[in-house]
Amino acid sequence: HIRARDVHQALEELPELRASRLNQAELDLLFRLVERLDGLPRHVALHPCGVLLSDRTLLDRTPVEASWLGFPMSQFDKDDVEELGLLKLDVLGIRMQSAMAHALDEVARVDGRRIDLDDETQVPRDDPETFALIRSTRTLGMFQIESPGQRELVGKFAPETFDDLIVDISLFRPGPVKSDMVTPFLRARQGWAEPDYLHADVRFALEETCGVVVFHEQVLHLIATFTGCSLAEADEVRRALGSRDAQPEVKVWFRPRALGRGYDVATVDRVWEVLEAFASFGFCKAHAAAFALPTFQSAWLKAHHPAAFLAGVLTHDPGMYPKRLILDDARQFGIAVLPLDVNRSDPVYRIEPVPEAAAGYGIRLALSEVKGIGEAEVARVVAGRPYGSLADFWHRAVVARPGVERLVLTGAFDPLYGLLPGG
Repeated sequence: HIRARDVHQALEELPELRASRLNQAELDLLFRLVERLDGLPRHVALHPCGVLLSDRTLLDRTPVEASWLGFPMSQFDKDDVEELGLLKLDVLGIRMQSAMAHALDEVARVDGRRIDLDDETQVPRDDPETFALIRSTRTLGMFQIESPGQRELVGKFAPETFDDLIVDISLFRPGPVKSDMVTPFLRARQGWAEPDYLHADVRFALEETCGVVVFHEQVLHLIATFTGCSLAEADEVRRALGSRDAQPEVKVWFRPRALGRGYDVATVDRVWEVLEAFASFGFCKAHAAAFALPTFQSAWLKAHHPAAFLAGVLTHDPGMYPKRLILDDARQFGIAVLPLDVNRSDPVYRIEPVPEAAAGYGIRLALSEVKGIGEAEVARVVAGRPYGSLADFWHRAVVARPGVERLVLTGAFDPLYGLLPGG
């Protein structure tokens, strides 16, 4: 836990290292070499979701090696790839998509209704129940808006439209937070203060966000308006703002050009403060819209099919909360939490009709949650059903003794012996 460049200081200051005899003269050369290695790359790493797109000549224009897992990997880094003019994409794997697919399958299996989340006639983007649920801050499990900070923000923001979700997701970024734009936005949004547009010339760009710089596109308009450069040049400047080393150079370029276009010093300084604080830590609007879509869809599912949605969340675990909190949230929505049952529980969380539950459904706990039982054993349990007794299960399911003991302790055999009412 000590940086290589601090090794000599640690040898002198830490009592446990002083007593280790590592500071003897014979090892001084070793530690001087160690200090020089600090900060150097340790190995070549594969970007977790970076993809290069090109025609068939791609392999003629980039050296390729195999990653540790055997994937073909360009030896160029992201900056080199950009200089070459190759198209690179970050293809994100979002487990929420799997959770929502599971929910849709459960609705189809239990209710016989197949829902297409992309069909606006089935899932209208202005659904009032969905936005009412979002405004209530009961957003556990929802994509992007379930964190404590986001729940506070949606409660104060009170989104009413899909566009509001786009703004909300963009506001909850380091740039707007660091530049102290969230509070002014909320005050203007709720009518407690007049929007501040920095200058009348950029009102057209900031009107949709109550005068607050939220999107990359707004940064481009600020730079282009105050300096007279093109939007393409403004994008290069925006990207340079993301580097602390480049910010002084950008400032030297920005101020004279803005002042030369007739803007007063106070306005130029204020605009620069916003640009400097925002830097590149924001979203382009299209990116935010792409995130807002699964956010809305997950919220719609929770508003209209909470049991199926939470079963998907529990199965694919896409969020930030432990499953016990998700199960407690299910209870808050009137969903029954159904115990383990060797004859009913599946490898994943399932929903079942429960007329006496307030929501009309229950979520059956999954066999895969039992510690010490592997996938193959779970598959044999499901394939051998139904079981008439513990002895029948023992002989046919072929589950190791520790797994069977845990199933007994968790009550998975209780319904076989009438130990659960209505089991």
